Order: sequence, then C-alpha cells, then structure tokens
Amino acid sequence: MFGRRPDGYLVKGIDPIIALTPYLMPMRCDAQVMLNYKIDYEVLARFTADKAREGFKISFMEIFIASYVRTISQLPELNRFIANKRFYARKGIVVSFVVLQDTADGSVMENVAKCMFDPTDTIFDAALRIKAAIEETRRGNASNNTLKVANVLKNPLIANTIVLIARGLDRYGLMPRFLVDASPFHTGMFFSNNTSISLPPVNHHIYNFGTTSLFVVIGSVERTVALDGDGQPVRKRYLPAGVTADERICAGMIYSRFLHLFRHLLNNPQELERPPEKVFFDEGHVISLPKPKPVA
Repeated sequence: MFGRRPDGYLVKGIDPIIALTPYLMPMRCDAQVMLNYKIDYEVLARFTADKAREGFKISFMEIFIASYVRTISQLPELNRFIANKRFYARKGIVVSFVVLQDTADGSVMENVAKCMFDPTDTIFDAALRIKAAIEETRRGNASNNTLKVANVLKNPLIANTIVLIARGLDRYGLMPRFLVDASPFHTGMFFSNNTSISLPPVNHHIYNFGTTSLFVVIGSVERTVALDGDGQPVRKRYLPAGVTADERICAGMIYSRFLHLFRHLLNNPQELERPPEKVFFDEGHVISLPKPKPVA
C-alpha cells in the first residue's frame, strides 16, 4: 500500500508515455508481445561439451537462465513489474521453472522451483543454484512452499476464497512475504524447457496474477539446411525459443538492447564464465542477494 511492496521498490522516474500504458492496457494479457528466435545449437553443444571435459556439467537451461541474469545485471529496467498500475523495480533477480518431481509410485508430478541470483553470478554460480533447487524439488518427499500452498488449495471453496483475497492483497502490496516467495507467478522470468519432454517451443502467456514480466520456452532441436560463407549447403541445428514479454515495463529501445545482449550471450556463452565488469541497479536500488552459493 502507498507504493510499498515486499518484492519491489516503487519506480519514480517513468517516461510519461510509458507511465500511461497500464491505464490503456491494465492487464498483462493486454500487453504481452510474442517473439520467436533460433539459437545456434552447435555453439551451445560445443560449450557444454568443453565444460564437461573440464569437469563442469552445464545444461542448456542453465545457459539460458545465466544469460538472463547477466542481462539483468546490465539492463535492470527489464527486472521491473507493474502492480496496481504502478511500476516497481524487483528486489531480487528471480527465475521460476517447472520441475518434474520423482515419486515413490513412478507417477509424474510437477512442482515449481524458484531461484534467486546474484547479479555477479557466472554460469558456474548460476548452475550450482539451479542444480540445488532442482535437487530439492525433485526429491520424493520434497514439500517446498509452492507445493504446500497448492495442497491447501485443493478444495475449490478454499481455493476461490484464498485466491480472491490474495489478488486483493497483492494489488495493494499487502500480500505476506512468505506467500510472495511461495508463488511461482511472482518472478522476473518464468522458464520452461520443452526439450526435456520432446515438444516444440510455444509462446506462453504471461499470468495476470503475480508479477511475471517475461516467459521463455525452449523446444526440441530443429534441423535444416543453410548456406555457408562460400554459398555451399550445410546441415544446421537450431534450438528454437519462444519469448513472451510484458511490453509496458520499459521502452521498446530497452527491450531491443535486452534481446540483442541476450542472444549475444547465448551465441557466446564463454563470456558467462567471468563475472560482469560492472553491475547496474534500477534507480540506485541495490537488489536483495540470495543465500550463499551451494558447495559443489
């Protein structure tokens, strides 16, 4: 209330045109834009193979998320969200992603992991955080905050009541911090790896509930024939990605810089092995730091 939230700082220096967009497009579904990209599979495959020989197991998902973290460290405006038509700078770099959880009877159960990152994280730091979150979530007896809340909401009457109250509290910044932390929809980016289930990428909608500003999905590898520098046909493999973004949170030029840097890092993942030379913060707000990096 009064511009205060447990997960964000009120942004004050907003361009008048940008500030008007939440009134013209009050919901995220009004303002979502969808993009499709193809990332060079060979570049990512060579990088992961090189790191494996050095003793580091790196996945494509970890490269994508580490690239996002690095991009936010340079363009913090992309870590904003809109609540009650006001702009907020997120207090941390947070990513949510679906994890298939192991069960005793062999059935499939989905859970959601949330990771908080340090803006100085390298690919190795980010990978350790992600692996720790996945390991915790996949355990058969795992019961993180997201799953606990989901179990409480199995009863339709309770679910309708709680969600209605939660929407009202969230609108005015009164939702308790533990509920914000439990909600996978209160995140900077929601990531889905459709490659693991042999599906193509989709342009997934971003949720009106919560604060998600970006949804990225990667899909199964695509094979095609392209021309090399000499005009000769060569076989190519691409990793397709679908990106859905809330266009209201910043100017189009900032989004352009974000996509350029994001794609550059995916095509040059070796740059993620070093921490950034400088970290930038939105209106000087130093973001909250996560727990210490897990030991490998």
